[in-house]
Amino acid sequence: QVQLVESGGGLVQAGGSLRLSCSASIRTFSSYAMGWFRQAPGKEREFVAAISRISTNTAYADSVKGRFTISRDNAKNTVYLEMNSLKAEDTAVYFCAANALIMRTRAYEYDYWGQGTQVTVSS
Repeated sequence: QVQLVESGGGLVQAGGSLRLSCSASIRTFSSYAMGWFRQAPGKEREFVAAISRISTNTAYADSVKGRFTISRDNAKNTVYLEMNSLKAEDTAVYFCAANALIMRTRAYEYDYWGQGTQVTVSS
């Protein structure tokens, strides 16, 4: 059974930084592409970033490009999201997700999800 657990969320001032982590209980972690999504109150879940199985490829939403960086450590079964220059509009619950084999940017294409971690950016 696959479990994803996010951590690292919190309250930060605008312009600040946070690093989210997602620990995966997957025997073959390197067989899964990983993604980060977020959902603000009253809004749909939206794509943030994705990374391929061995970090060859990454993808970002336009709204975070140049500010956020996704990375992974397959030896630790962990994916990260480094968030810099945070803005109030980045406030949301952030979810990590796993997809077997292929890097995707749409939520419905992911197989497994974590419970989410709250990120609040004060302006």
